[in-house]
Amino acid sequence: MFIEHLHSPFGMQLIGESLYVANTDAIVKFSYHPGDTEITAPGIEFADLPGAVNHHWTKALLASPDGTKLYVGVGSNSNVSENGMEVEYRRAVVLEVDVATRGSRIYASGIRNPTGLQWEPQTGKLWAIANERDEIGADLVPDYLTAVQEGGFYGWPYSYFGQIVDRRVEAQRPDLVAIAIVPDYAIGSHVAPLGLWFSEKNALPEKYQGGAFISEHGSWDRSPLSGYEVVHVTFQQGKPVGKPETVVSGFYSADEKKLFGAPVGLTQDQDGALLIADDVGNAVWRVTAAPH
Repeated sequence: MFIEHLHSPFGMQLIGESLYVANTDAIVKFSYHPGDTEITAPGIEFADLPGAVNHHWTKALLASPDGTKLYVGVGSNSNVSENGMEVEYRRAVVLEVDVATRGSRIYASGIRNPTGLQWEPQTGKLWAIANERDEIGADLVPDYLTAVQEGGFYGWPYSYFGQIVDRRVEAQRPDLVAIAIVPDYAIGSHVAPLGLWFSEKNALPEKYQGGAFISEHGSWDRSPLSGYEVVHVTFQQGKPVGKPETVVSGFYSADEKKLFGAPVGLTQDQDGALLIADDVGNAVWRVTAAPH
C-alpha cells in the first residue's frame, strides 16, 4: 500500500509503514504504524544527499504513485556558480532514488532550487516550483512553476527562461544553453515559492477547485516586497493558464516594516481544508470557504 501523505520544506513521504524524511545531507527512514502520534525509535540513513551548506539547504521530497521511487529537489550551492561548478555536483537538480536499491540518479538538472515537487493529477506528470537567481534587479529573474522532463536541462547557471544567457557566469556553456527548456509558468520575481499542492477537490470556493496552490515565502532583497502569500494557479488540460490569484495574504504590515508570517509547506486535511505551514508566525493555518 502506498500513501502519499506529508509535505514540508525538508520533505516527508510515507510509503506503507516507512516514513522518509529529507534532511540537509541525507534521506532518513523511520518506522511508522497507522495511529502513531510520535516516533521514538531512531531513524536510519537511507540515502545520502549533497549536504554542504551555502545557499540552499532544505530538500523537497516526493514519492512516485507506486511507491518505488523518491524524487528529491536539491538546490544549488551558490547564486550563479560563483563558488565554482566543482561544488555543484548533484546540485540544482531533481534526483530520483530507487526505494528498493537506494541508488540514485539525476532525473533533471539546471533547476537552481526546486523547492516543491508534486504530481499533476490530470496528466500524471512531475511538476516543480523553483527559486531562480538573485542580484540582477528587482524584476529578474522570475521564480517559476514547471513540468519536469526526465533528462531535461533548465538553464542554471548559464541561462534563464530558456536561452537568456547570464553573463555573470565565468565559464559559459553555449551547448547547454542551446538545449535549455523554457519553464511552463512564471510566478513572479523573488517571491520565493516553497510549497506546491495540486488539489482537484477541496473545501474552498468553486474557483479554487482543480489547479495548483503555491506558497510564496517572500522576498529578502526587494522593495516593495513580493510574495508573502498563497496563490492559486488555474490549470486547463494539464497546463497552467491565467495569472496567479491570491488566496491568503496579510503576512506583513502596510508599511512593510513588520512581518507577521511567511508561508512554507502546503497540504490539505481530510475535510478538504487547505493547511499552510508558517515558519515566521510558528503556526499552521487552516483555510476553508467562508460560511454562508
